[in-house]
Amino acid sequence: MNLKISDLKEYAPATTPLREVVIHIRTLNDPVKKEIFDAIGDLSKLDRLFSARVLVATYIPPRKSKGGIIFTDSELQESVYQPAVGLVIAKGPRAFKDDASSEFHGQDVAIGDWVVHKGGARRVQLNGVNCRLVDDTQIDMVVTSPDWLTHRQVDVRVK
Repeated sequence: MNLKISDLKEYAPATTPLREVVIHIRTLNDPVKKEIFDAIGDLSKLDRLFSARVLVATYIPPRKSKGGIIFTDSELQESVYQPAVGLVIAKGPRAFKDDASSEFHGQDVAIGDWVVHKGGARRVQLNGVNCRLVDDTQIDMVVTSPDWLTHRQVDVRVK
């Protein structure tokens, strides 16, 4: 979506903070993103993240997959305690900035991106939404959809 600043008035009133406009635009075509941001609510309560931290909302798949598979409670809880993918909610001021220990070569994530990250990050909740405080170096990739990343093993047999 290519928007000009003049187009933004169509998406939000002029008094809306730019951060909220960006979030709104990035979630227009993704009801799961919208649901997460709506559940978290007012992000102005989040004063700031320190250092190179990235706040990532944990993606918990729906109970029933698009293919009709019904997940058990333990499978859904696996997403809470060992998340594989999440939605970027906020970034600290030094996130994805090159320093003596890390070089990102211009790679970055944006608020509203789905990302795959390593587990073990600090778990927090914002308005009941499970989130993780992840170091920027623990984010492995950006994906267009969280649906195909699972904790389930599928046997694939080559004929």
